Amino acid sequence: MIIQRSNTILYCQKWMETVAFYRDLFKFKITHQTDWFVEFQITPDAYLSIANETRASIQSVDGQGITLSWQVADIKDAHQYWSGQAISISEVKKKWGAFVFYLHDPEGHRVELWQKTSLG
Repeated sequence: MIIQRSNTILYCQKWMETVAFYRDLFKFKITHQTDWFVEFQITPDAYLSIANETRASIQSVDGQGITLSWQVADIKDAHQYWSGQAISISEVKKKWGAFVFYLHDPEGHRVELWQKTSLG
């Protein structure tokens, strides 16, 4: 088996706010959209979809147990960008051979942004 593409689907109660979060703040490109489902392209082979739980057969987990973990090119630039947004973010910390900080989308899903340290 060879996996050629990855798509994470988040089922949301705050669907419109969560779609706007990833569209407007992350600036992800929309590749597919309906009145209850939006698919964003993150990298050439990785996608994130936001589904409105009122139209899906799967319910929201209220942000529990989900972490979206994305490596960034420059953690300082990423932290500076997110510091200028109207959301709460953590400070940059060193963990597991990486610099990392956290934020949460409107649905409560944790987003981890990290950069590998030069030593690890």
